[in-house]
Amino acid sequence: MKQQKKIIVFLLTALALLVLPLILQSFGNAWVRIADMALLYVLLALGLNIVVGYAGLLDLGYVAFFAIGAYMYGLLASPHLSETFAWIAAMFPDGVHMPLWIVIPAAAGLAGVFGVLLGAPTLRLRGDYLAIVTLGFGEIIRVFLNNLDHPVNITNGPKGISQIDSLSFFGLSLGKSVDIAGFELRSVTLYYYLFLALVVGSVVISHRLQLSRVGRAWMAIREDEIAAKAMGINTRNLKLLAFGMGATFGGVSGAMFASFQGFISPESFSLMESIMIVAMVVLGGIGHLPGVILGAVMLSALPEVLRYVAGPLQAMTGGRIDSAILRQLLIALAMISIMLLRPRGLWPAPEHGKSLQKTKG
Repeated sequence: MKQQKKIIVFLLTALALLVLPLILQSFGNAWVRIADMALLYVLLALGLNIVVGYAGLLDLGYVAFFAIGAYMYGLLASPHLSETFAWIAAMFPDGVHMPLWIVIPAAAGLAGVFGVLLGAPTLRLRGDYLAIVTLGFGEIIRVFLNNLDHPVNITNGPKGISQIDSLSFFGLSLGKSVDIAGFELRSVTLYYYLFLALVVGSVVISHRLQLSRVGRAWMAIREDEIAAKAMGINTRNLKLLAFGMGATFGGVSGAMFASFQGFISPESFSLMESIMIVAMVVLGGIGHLPGVILGAVMLSALPEVLRYVAGPLQAMTGGRIDSAILRQLLIALAMISIMLLRPRGLWPAPEHGKSLQKTKG
């Protein structure tokens, strides 16, 4: 009976997710874009959950892998390199427009390599020290992207890269609307379905990893690294694998972001973005896939929803308080309230973090 209920809930959820963008696009593309960005943040949170939730490694520079994937896609799917380098213009007179099957693996692979490079010097670090090093790595990547326009213009510096190609495969371009049986599927709706497919695939991969020997080894390291090492677990290789796997998710998310936006700049990959991704994992429920997804959806959609609350509140103060600052204040209050009421997260794993529960005397 329970199994039948689970199947019914699963089917209803799948149907709701498939119909959601069709309903939202009737209210305007802005609402579908919010759903698209929420799915991208879910993908990022799932990747960070491998590092933070499974392996217990606090990573405050995760946005760096997001940036690496985005710039890899931007450079390989825009006219920027052809306009900058004559020898590339000779090879690609119409600009570099690599196909999807090359760009996405390249973004994932490069981000994974950088993830391992970050993990290698931090193997002996834990807790606050690990957080500081990863935070520094994220800022270093952002500063490099901001300054690699001189003497050789690679990233175009603070101006960013524009005219980035939309994703296309099997002759279908996601940058254009498609008519199916007289019903218009807009570009943002097509991207929604692509992001949804990527999220479903990522959830399956994360779930299988969690149940695998590697996942159990990660959780052993998270709970007690010394005991895990004493039991014969190769903590060095497993930590590097966690950093590399998590970074791969970030690289794919970055490539999707660059394609969806059509423009990228270093401002999109600030420290605040990295902190928000960590907050999604922590507030949702560390190591618990449904909780991580819930936390990512809530924290990505909350700022947009609060736009409609901050406006009237600003009017009540006679315009003395900036609406953007007021919106950030409301987000902070919401996060504090959640952590006070649900210290283990909105949807925590039943077996993780039991020490936070009050023992009954």
